[in-house]
Amino acid sequence: MRHGRAKGEPRFPDGPKADPAGSHFERRIRSFQPRRSRVTAGQAEALQRLWSRWGLDIDGHHVDLAELFGNDRPVVLEIGFGMGEATAQMAAADPGTNILAVDVHTPGQGNLLNLADHNGLTNVRVANGDAIILLREMLTADALDGLRVYFPDPWPKKRHHKRRLIQPEFLDLAATRLRPGAIVHCATDWEPYAEQMLEVLTAHPLFENTRADGGFAPRPGFRPLTRFEGQGLDKGHVVNDLLFRRVPHGDR
Repeated sequence: MRHGRAKGEPRFPDGPKADPAGSHFERRIRSFQPRRSRVTAGQAEALQRLWSRWGLDIDGHHVDLAELFGNDRPVVLEIGFGMGEATAQMAAADPGTNILAVDVHTPGQGNLLNLADHNGLTNVRVANGDAIILLREMLTADALDGLRVYFPDPWPKKRHHKRRLIQPEFLDLAATRLRPGAIVHCATDWEPYAEQMLEVLTAHPLFENTRADGGFAPRPGFRPLTRFEGQGLDKGHVVNDLLFRRVPHGDR
């Protein structure tokens, strides 16, 4: 017989918090919508068993990345990893790079923890909450060696464009946490959003396009072709990658 949780009882007592940065609540437009969809038994078990070791609640308190990963290898921040399959593949292919993967989708968090555990991936940490708070309040200057934003919500309606993540204000913040030479890698199958990303990144004084022609880049070999992306390509969607480099002040 199944018993429901008592009112106020956490969904996963040893797992991610439902609202880790509640004390930092802000009335600002967010680029994401928390999703609390069905969690499988395997995902729930991974959240309970592995969160204390490989999970991070974004609560506004400073985090030491070397302490979090147990080493001082380069760290790439991935914002929005879905179910985590591509993240796990990239971590396996590049064990010398640590990946801090942020999302608010509980099943995806559990799935990525499961994949990391089953494949012995010690270079993955899963962060739960608002990436803006992580960047602004929890990381130090030049802490990151890369930023990945793959297939973010395109917010296709014009009145919702202000919710898109890749905006000048976001790049201002990201630039303070990316060391010179770090790569910002975005990918989207929504062409109007791709054009906006290209325009905004090109206009920012602290980023330069790695493409000499100033356009989109071919999908690099290190970014796996996901099932979602394959379905889009089968439907005739065009996927665009953007690879921009963080430049030092005064170099552009």
